[in-house]
Amino acid sequence: MASFLTQASRIAPPVQTTPATARLMFALDATMSRQPTWDRARDLQAGMFEEAARLGGLAVRLVYFRGLDECRASPWVEDPRRLAGLMAKVGCEGGHTQIRKVLSAAREAAGAGGLKALVYVGDCVEEDIDLLCARAGELALLGVPVFLFQEGSDPVAARAFGEIARLTRGVHLAFDHRSAAELAGLLRAVAAYAAGGLGGLEQLGQRGNAGARLLLSHISPG
Repeated sequence: MASFLTQASRIAPPVQTTPATARLMFALDATMSRQPTWDRARDLQAGMFEEAARLGGLAVRLVYFRGLDECRASPWVEDPRRLAGLMAKVGCEGGHTQIRKVLSAAREAAGAGGLKALVYVGDCVEEDIDLLCARAGELALLGVPVFLFQEGSDPVAARAFGEIARLTRGVHLAFDHRSAAELAGLLRAVAAYAAGGLGGLEQLGQRGNAGARLLLSHISPG
């Protein structure tokens, strides 16, 4: 974990920001299995950064893993459009999933205060599900929901993502090339939720965002 945190500064020079009222961590599986749809998904994910920038008062941290043991994090950025530029420089590399590191990083951020949600986009799970659920349980105790967007239909990933979402009172939704456009709306909806809670999500739904309405239908009542 220490080596993971020390790599944060390697993504980009620290960006100076004013304190934000809310934080959102956005994590990506950048292993080779996602290569066929990476460019399209990356463009759609940029929509979440645009929504976060429109809302204001929301700092976003980008986390991704790939290769044999590479897991990196950006600084907290209040102009999330800068993160789209960082994502444009990230390519996929072969390797196993490192979801536990992502959950651990979210736990550390939650302990520091201000983390409203963790978003994760991936297609498979190659780790012990019980260990992942243990980390998810720690996030649940800190009140941080995990929103997991699964590319494809791998049954092992579906089981793991579903359990993480259940434990943290988050949401697990699957998408594929036919429903990838939905991901843009869903990611915008998560940004609205992180910045304004259920009220912010409801307002986005009233503006006609189908992703917000879908997310509202899946979020468990408090």
